[in-house]
Amino acid sequence: MDPQPSVAVIGAGAAGLATLKALADAGVPAVCFEAGDQVGGLWVYGATGSPAYRTLHLNTSRTRTEFADHPMPVDWPDYPDHARIAGWLTSYADRFGLHAAIRLRHTVDRVVPEPGDRWTVHADGPDGPVRVTVDAVVVANGHNRVPKPPQPEPTGSGTVRQIHSHAYRGPEQLAGRRVLVVGGGNSAMDIAVDASYAAERTLLSLRRGVWVVPKHLLGRPSDTLNGALARRLPWRMRQRISQTLLTATVGAPARHGLPAPAHGFLQDHPTLSDGLLSRLAHGEIEVRPGVAGFDGDRVTFTDGRADTVDLVVWCTGYRVELPFLDPALLADGAEGLPLYRHIFHPDAPGLAFVGLMQSTGAAFPLVEAQAKLVAAHRAGRYALPDRQRQHADIRAELRAATARWGQRRPAMRVDFDTYLAQLRRELTVGARRAQRAGSATRADGGDR
Repeated sequence: MDPQPSVAVIGAGAAGLATLKALADAGVPAVCFEAGDQVGGLWVYGATGSPAYRTLHLNTSRTRTEFADHPMPVDWPDYPDHARIAGWLTSYADRFGLHAAIRLRHTVDRVVPEPGDRWTVHADGPDGPVRVTVDAVVVANGHNRVPKPPQPEPTGSGTVRQIHSHAYRGPEQLAGRRVLVVGGGNSAMDIAVDASYAAERTLLSLRRGVWVVPKHLLGRPSDTLNGALARRLPWRMRQRISQTLLTATVGAPARHGLPAPAHGFLQDHPTLSDGLLSRLAHGEIEVRPGVAGFDGDRVTFTDGRADTVDLVVWCTGYRVELPFLDPALLADGAEGLPLYRHIFHPDAPGLAFVGLMQSTGAAFPLVEAQAKLVAAHRAGRYALPDRQRQHADIRAELRAATARWGQRRPAMRVDFDTYLAQLRRELTVGARRAQRAGSATRADGGDR
């Protein structure tokens, strides 16, 4: 660790790598602790703790997902698979010389505040415990590692095998079985499509309706259309245009036997799937409502129907857990953590988060922009507003997010295009604050 790091980064997935690169660009020495044995985070298929499955591909298009500082190859498909993404992240670390700062197979177990707004990070590595004291800690460990069980838990007792999507690796686990996939997110749709080819029978259970978007619309990756609208229109107008376009091109969800969404488009994370609507149209996937309970190998649904199944795959998402932080720093829980611009802890100077958000689009450009803001702050080129202003902005953003997304993780929700533009503006505004603070300091020194 030479020179002595002033920042510790937790995690070497996309968020951690982007943070290390931004810090290096700003001349801020850092060390990164990664629990796995290679960089890339959740995109490393087969790595301990990774939820990647063999048929996993991007659900946001290449040009809307790539880092600005490291574009993906132009000859790649619009939606690359996990192997390409994992390799691309490794090439990012190679290109910018990040490996020297990364301590692989080091699991952080405690982050302790010290006097003078410093922090001590305790980790366990292959050669025993490691401790480093730094000026700042950046939490970039992701939030797709701790499976969340179904809530509420179904009644009764079942003999049917049940797994969470976190344990799904490929269609061979589904072959010849009567499979029930539960959930409406991207993983649920991917797994249901896999099952429709490999399983004896495939059921898809949805408690509530979702908007299913094909990966291409009008001959273009579908998220590029919304991106073009975002540069000109507020989200409410984008919502009306997008819903009209979807209904005209692929039909409303009810047209495909799916429950009608209670929320408008852009009021939840979009579900992208090319295969789902086709497999529904061919009768290879049957839709069911929410699961009510189990009786042996029979599953009862909330509409009273019952089916015999061999395997249930719960695609019920993940819990956000930060066990290495003092619970006092997480008064509203990790999912409700109030952060200025979804990055800075207003009451713990030096504690920042990169990637602790849920976007309507891709994550990589957002973590890259967050990382640049963190690096500018550590380099003294960006200044935060005062604590009172930070809290006021956090409350205002939470009110707006709750109005748009309801109670589904409003503190974490961001609109991809709006948030990316906000971070760019914030960097400029914060630079002015830093300049004013520097001028005031120099003036005070001159008076003395």
